[in-house]
Amino acid sequence: MKNVFLVLCCIIVMVIFTSCSKEEEHDDDKIRDLEFTVVEDKDVPEVIAQKIEESKMEPFKFSYNDGQYLYIIVGYGEQPTGGYSIQVKELYESEDYVVVLTELLGPSKDDTVTMSLSYPYVVIKTEDVSLPVYYK
Repeated sequence: MKNVFLVLCCIIVMVIFTSCSKEEEHDDDKIRDLEFTVVEDKDVPEVIAQKIEESKMEPFKFSYNDGQYLYIIVGYGEQPTGGYSIQVKELYESEDYVVVLTELLGPSKDDTVTMSLSYPYVVIKTEDVSLPVYYK
């Protein structure tokens, strides 16, 4: 009987915690999609380039505001080969956050890739809406 009670308590706790997920909170309050550009390496502000260089070995996420634009930077750490790309799947404004979702895409079997380590990252430039960034 104690085991049944313990199992029921565990199930109730799991249901409570999974229903309070942050991700679900942000899906329902979308105000609008944000227009953005992916910044080429040569156009990345120096302060961002330095932070990327310091952080590139491990996955990272950070944002930078220059007073006019919001830069959202997502890196996927060290990868075994070249040929990786990053897709921006969502970028939108909610009531409390700028929400961003990116995905790392690996090379296909038919791609010719460099056989050296790579450090894929993306720098997204959008309007400054004076909100913190939430990474999905």
